[in-house]
Amino acid sequence: MSEEKHHHHHLFHHKDENKPVDDAVAYSETTYATDGYTGYAETTQVLADDPTPHDYKKEEKHHKHLEHLGELGAAAAGAYALHEKHKAKKDPEHAHKHKIEEEIAAVAAVGAGGYAFHEHHEKKEAKEEYKESHEKKHHFF
Repeated sequence: MSEEKHHHHHLFHHKDENKPVDDAVAYSETTYATDGYTGYAETTQVLADDPTPHDYKKEEKHHKHLEHLGELGAAAAGAYALHEKHKAKKDPEHAHKHKIEEEIAAVAAVGAGGYAFHEHHEKKEAKEEYKESHEKKHHFF
């Protein structure tokens, strides 16, 4: 029994528990819960310098693409909301159904607009990070 691997029966299985630590990890620490009941484990890893540079232009382009998709979704949902509003006027027998669908489409348009706004700011952050990584450092002191 001493040669066999001793398994702890915890609530959750950590599939990466036996995985070798990456070569780029400079420091790794695992902490466990002290109450003896949860079996909770937290691993903290501090990574050394990444040998491959981060492609900020690619990230900026990616966020720009997602921003445009959000704008397209907002426009499509807004158009559908207006379509349902028109149907509610033309079809008084099913007006309640069309008004509900109009409200749902309006909420989807607002959500898509918020997503586009979020991606716009992510794009700006990627652009600023690119500028910071490629600007000349002036050390006057």
